[in-house]
Amino acid sequence: MPAHRKPRQRSTGGHTARTAATIALAGVAGATAFDGIGHAEPNATPAQVKAKVDKLYQEAEAATEKYNGAQEKATAAERRLETLRDEAARKEARLNTAREALGTMAAAQYRSGGLGEATQLALSDDPDQYLDNAAFAERAGVRQSAAVTRVRKQLREVEQLRGAARVELTSLAKRKAELKRHKKTITDKLDAARALLNRLTAQERAQVVAGTGGGTDTRASRASTGARSSLPAPGSATATAPNSRAAAAVSYAYAKLGSPYVWGATGPNAFDCSGLVQAAYRSAGVSLPRTTYAQIDTGRRVSRSELQPGDLVFFYSGITHVGIYVGGGKMIHAPNPSAPVRVAPIDEMPYAGASRVV
Repeated sequence: MPAHRKPRQRSTGGHTARTAATIALAGVAGATAFDGIGHAEPNATPAQVKAKVDKLYQEAEAATEKYNGAQEKATAAERRLETLRDEAARKEARLNTAREALGTMAAAQYRSGGLGEATQLALSDDPDQYLDNAAFAERAGVRQSAAVTRVRKQLREVEQLRGAARVELTSLAKRKAELKRHKKTITDKLDAARALLNRLTAQERAQVVAGTGGGTDTRASRASTGARSSLPAPGSATATAPNSRAAAAVSYAYAKLGSPYVWGATGPNAFDCSGLVQAAYRSAGVSLPRTTYAQIDTGRRVSRSELQPGDLVFFYSGITHVGIYVGGGKMIHAPNPSAPVRVAPIDEMPYAGASRVV
């Protein structure tokens, strides 16, 4: 009778494990693909993409202003450190000179030492000359004591300067770490916005980019008579500015229409929002702080009904965006990486306040 072999059962464990691993890997891949871009839905509408992109740009700009502030503090720390090092070097040079003088005095004292003053007087061939020399030696001793005091003081000053330099060096290292952190935040947000836009068709992307940041694209304005007529005329804006410096800042802003947005840039060929404002007023001989949250505290606050060309207009609750008012309810600003310096209505973003700096 033939032996009946029990049929070999196929294990379902391996297949199940492989299936689970595949699903898990797919989940990880999916999470990685959407990580950093707000976990946007694959079939998001252009309007939903625009809302997410606008939010990412606004968050990137907030990080940019923090970066600008940290950069300003780092630059100031570098200047202070350089000043301290220069001063320490000068004091060390004077200290070395004083030490050499003390060394010369000590050597002379050693060469003439060995006999007490009474013995030297008794053995002297010319007691009167010796007494004159003794009086000189006493005066020299007083000078030597004063020299020692000066050296000690100079040594303390040098050590204090070195200590202050160490503090500034620590501060500088902290600022650089802060810069690195803000830079990563900015680049992550901008990369996320770019990834979202790349999901759209070319036509959808053009529509979203045209609407993102709002306003009138200057390149389109220059190609269309109708669009040109909607722009406030530079002459009328400068003519109604409260003074010549505000007019000069407005004129500079008009001259930079179409310049690209680059975070951290202050011109002359690219700008971020606060960089454009700073450069415009710098051209008019007015020094402004680097960041939006410092710029709003410069000059005096003005109400929306009081706005005149040259006033700075600020947006969002965190004061993270700024433009230069040019009249007619419009401003010139550097919106975001998707749009160049342009004229835009001040109603396109949440209005936060205004300041007249001159």
